[in-house]
Amino acid sequence: MSTQPIELAIPLAPLAASRPTYLMCPPRLYDVNYVINPWMAGNVHASSRERAAQQWHRLYEAITEVADVELIEPQPGSPDMVFTANAGLERNGIVALSSFFHPERQAEEQHFRRWFHDAGYTILDIPRETPFEGEGDALFSTDGTRLWAGHGPRTTAASHPYLSKIWNVEVVPLHLIDPRFYHLDTCFAPLENDYIMYYPQAFDAASLTKIEAFYPPIKRIIVKKTDATHFACNTINIGRTIILNDISRELTAQLEAVDFNVIPVTLSEFLKAGGAAKCLVMRLGANRN
Repeated sequence: MSTQPIELAIPLAPLAASRPTYLMCPPRLYDVNYVINPWMAGNVHASSRERAAQQWHRLYEAITEVADVELIEPQPGSPDMVFTANAGLERNGIVALSSFFHPERQAEEQHFRRWFHDAGYTILDIPRETPFEGEGDALFSTDGTRLWAGHGPRTTAASHPYLSKIWNVEVVPLHLIDPRFYHLDTCFAPLENDYIMYYPQAFDAASLTKIEAFYPPIKRIIVKKTDATHFACNTINIGRTIILNDISRELTAQLEAVDFNVIPVTLSEFLKAGGAAKCLVMRLGANRN
């Protein structure tokens, strides 16, 4: 393991076809302790830890049917550690560690750093002056040829050149304009077989042009407001399996029509903090030092 400044691009390996691995954090210390996004407003201390534990465990069981899971222990003072997608971005054994925008989450960085260190990953730091919130705002296309990178409420566009340099990958900025969709993974989901599921109203016109230039109409699954605000795009896609919060029958039928197996898991307690299925996992690779 090493912690390094960002210097050289690391060539990308093809996306692994084997059983994937995800990092999760049990919600034993989860709560809504502060307000740093619109979903938290009115929900401070309104979440049931017992229900959250039940919902998280059902998500864990659904994931372990098709993938492996590694766990990080929750730490006092960091109730949002359960949202491991924001820990960083990993590829080829390299982790670009998050640099959180809000002070309320910055204590998580040391805990995730320790876990990645002990697990044998190489850690690269994104400067504090260019906030970056990990996989929440950075999603590889399913073929790995580009990195879709959100910027707006949390991650700054100035962080994107660092990501490009680390993996020598094309980084495509997408500007988030609705504060309810403060991370890219709340409104944008690259899916297997080159599909995209997204909520257009979360983006500015230039970003929509980029999305629609890359994905032809037949590959676009456009999410309506009701499903979007239930975080339908915050989905875990493993092969033909899609695991996500409860969604409408209409959207379920759309996904099933293109051969996805939809597994709904109620995650209402986590919506109170502005998160759902994808927020609760971080994709890990097998290549470590």
